[in-house]
Amino acid sequence: MSKNKIRVAAVQFGVGDKVEENLETSLKMITNASKCNPSLIVLPEFINHCSWYENQDHCYSVAVEIDGYFLDEISKKASNYEIFIVVNCTVRREENKVSGTNILFGPNGNILAQSDKQVLMGNENNFLKRSETLGPIINTSIGNIGMFSCMDGVMYETPRCIALRNAQIMCNTLNSFASDEASLHIPVRAAENKVFVIASNKSGALVPDFAINDLASKLRIDPDKLNGAGESQIVDPDGNILAKAPLEGNHVIWADIDIKKADFKIRPDNTNIFKSRRPKIYKPIAKKPKRKEKYSNIENISVAVIQPDISGENFSNDIFNEIKNLSNSSVKLIVLPELFYLSKNEKISNFNKINIKTKEIISIITKALSNSDTKVVMSVVSNNSTSHEGIMISNLGIIMRQKQLHICERHKWSTSLSDQVNVLDLDWGRIGIVVGGDSIYPEVYRLLALKDVDIVAVTSKILEDWEIRYGFIERSAENRMALIVASTPSINKTSMIIAPNKDFTLWTKWERPFDGSINEPTSTIAENNFGTTIADINPSASNNRDVTLHTNVVESRPWKLLDPLIQHN
Repeated sequence: MSKNKIRVAAVQFGVGDKVEENLETSLKMITNASKCNPSLIVLPEFINHCSWYENQDHCYSVAVEIDGYFLDEISKKASNYEIFIVVNCTVRREENKVSGTNILFGPNGNILAQSDKQVLMGNENNFLKRSETLGPIINTSIGNIGMFSCMDGVMYETPRCIALRNAQIMCNTLNSFASDEASLHIPVRAAENKVFVIASNKSGALVPDFAINDLASKLRIDPDKLNGAGESQIVDPDGNILAKAPLEGNHVIWADIDIKKADFKIRPDNTNIFKSRRPKIYKPIAKKPKRKEKYSNIENISVAVIQPDISGENFSNDIFNEIKNLSNSSVKLIVLPELFYLSKNEKISNFNKINIKTKEIISIITKALSNSDTKVVMSVVSNNSTSHEGIMISNLGIIMRQKQLHICERHKWSTSLSDQVNVLDLDWGRIGIVVGGDSIYPEVYRLLALKDVDIVAVTSKILEDWEIRYGFIERSAENRMALIVASTPSINKTSMIIAPNKDFTLWTKWERPFDGSINEPTSTIAENNFGTTIADINPSASNNRDVTLHTNVVESRPWKLLDPLIQHN
């Protein structure tokens, strides 16, 4: 194996309420994993004791000492096998406090770093102290390593701040019964940051047998849904899942990775996803959270995406008729791909010709919307031809504009950027527009969430497979907003409509049975051809962002620890 290529592993297993037995299981799983000769092994969250406590004294009594027997035994394994090991335990701290802590052991058995959890989930808030400092990035012989835990990765901020400090491998320790961790939140953190993610989740019961039925009743879910959701995985910087464990059982997974691949931050259109960031406009994300103030009371509207064929002989008539027909139906919002009215090889430098085409298409759409309250979102070349601009059109013409926020290499002519996200209140909810290359920045969606947006119209061009597989879906989930995404169709890269479900908060009564997914939205994917896709969304679903007690997917972000997010590139 070359210098840059290493083998990494994740282990998946169950953890009970007996610390000694949990240590024995952990050591056994490390031994099993060592047989594939990895350089790094990652274990799940809370391996010393299941996340269930009678009271604070009990929580402290089952926590481990940093220099105590439990971790010393892990240290011996790291030394014996000469490997890096990441574990997570509840750790005793001063004043009878306890932290949920990731610990990195080096091949000599020494503890190289500790990283406390930044976002606590539900009952963890009653027993654990959240981190007050950024976790370290550790430069090792196998690459730069960062660590986070479970709920930290359901929000983008903590992993983003790790990646921005040059981490190449992010280790995610999990204690989760939610299947949407594996389907959405784990892989997106690799793809959006173009780093490797090694995620280890639990299997088996997450609470002691004697507590399962009572807790399941209070959570209003079936007892068997309180098992760890498994599906530990290793994900590469393109968002490809290199190895994945099953839902159930004890498993070791491994993959060979080229660590240098995590240094390549370039998209297919040659945009550097980090150098193009705009830290100064992200500052609201690092401010003290406030509760949502603007609420929609509309539970159902129809929306549509059109994938038009500009090559058709009657393109102008076709787009007019399609919008006219949709506006005469129940559809309230139509979204079109970025610059759909320009041919594929159109040179943007011919500004006079472009401006004429822009005026013509806006006129056609405005006329198609006559006597209708339907709105259309698309992107255009601005009048002065220096910016890529998203616009919303009504029967009165343009009623909203949103210039692109980030430099995008496929739109080099767009040099005039906006410094803010704009919103507009409509009868059925508050809407924002995401334009072109802005669609892959998680910060953009968070800024819109902080402005209490219910619906986001994305007029863009999907370039990477991960965007359609889970990228946009995860954006909808972590911000609790509907996304209507329009893109030119191509293989595996098409438009989609994503709608958060009404049922969301644990400990409350749901209309649907709990199937293991807490927050995966309903997605309607357009076909890989020209045409129209219609689906219903529930704008009022965005009113609720509380995933459980004391945990809000927007307001619980670690706002005090976001300096890397808002500092200059």
